Amino acid sequence: MKIALIGATGMAGSRILEELVSRGHYVKAIARNTHKLADTERVLTVDLDLNDQEALVTELKGQDAVVSSVRFQGLNANGLIQAIRESKVKRYIVVGGAGSLNLPNQNVRVLDSEDFPEEYKLEAEAGVQFLESLKQADDVDWTFISPSAEFAPGKRTGEFRTGKDELLVGSDGSKISAEDFAVALADELEHNNHIQQRFTVGY
Repeated sequence: MKIALIGATGMAGSRILEELVSRGHYVKAIARNTHKLADTERVLTVDLDLNDQEALVTELKGQDAVVSSVRFQGLNANGLIQAIRESKVKRYIVVGGAGSLNLPNQNVRVLDSEDFPEEYKLEAEAGVQFLESLKQADDVDWTFISPSAEFAPGKRTGEFRTGKDELLVGSDGSKISAEDFAVALADELEHNNHIQQRFTVGY
């Protein structure tokens, strides 16, 4: 599969890149600055500013799928979704956030909980807005994947749970490694189990 990965140098993006390549996919790795990455047989690096919509459309054309792993704050959600439309790529997967999930057995968003860190609220709100924009895009085969509350580099175990709109909490809290999140994302790309849906992944 040919996959355009926007935000390929970030914490999640770099692990998604590694997972996709390990499965034999060809990845167009897009970021503002790709100097950390090297072109290989399966990786083509592209330096690109997401605000340059025309250039983005050009780079996305001909791909089988697009994955975006970028901060939501300051991102033109509608512009990015429109660029995907114009590129004619139908499949789009978004690395989301946990803030828009509901707390277990409560009709309260994680973002609205008393102990949600103040410094993450603007980013979480922007993620909520992005998800709402996706829900209006009925002509795009999108999937929004929310990680657990603690989302950081760790180990690739290949063992995790998935859920829908409720935060997953295990015996050790609400956690997922970036490596296992990448496994879940690659599985979704290959099997298309959540078209025009959000799901979450955690231990």
